[in-house]
Amino acid sequence: MAASLRLEKITPDNFEAATALKVRPDQSHLVAPVVKSLAEAYVHPGVAWPRLILDGDRIVGFLMAFFDIDFTGEGTDLRSGLWRLNIAADEQGRGYGRFAVQAVAGEIRRRGGRRLTVSWHPGDDGPEGFYLGPGFRLTGEMSGDERVGELELS
Repeated sequence: MAASLRLEKITPDNFEAATALKVRPDQSHLVAPVVKSLAEAYVHPGVAWPRLILDGDRIVGFLMAFFDIDFTGEGTDLRSGLWRLNIAADEQGRGYGRFAVQAVAGEIRRRGGRRLTVSWHPGDDGPEGFYLGPGFRLTGEMSGDERVGELELS
């Protein structure tokens, strides 16, 4: 399966399909829809990195990463990470989320980064187990009402 997975930029040709991607209904309160992410990417050019996740020619997910965001406002804590992850409702549990995390980690490494930051809504219905499984550690910080986790990259 891994050989057929790839990331693709959002273009006029795939925009409609990208914005049609939906997570499961019970997850919709946990992650913003793709269209909101694309609007945020538009107003944060050069920071947001939106990509579709494809398995062959089939769109199975969406991710948006960020690079070198100053979390302190003082230039002392630049972070890169996964801003959004939306896996299509009927495509979950097939390794696409894991692929997305690995792809973002690879891009961060390529840009010289050494840690991947992510935040998530806490709770039994949230993705905490998904992130803690591959080694993200809780930092003890909150981003709004979301927990912040980091993965050290080697």
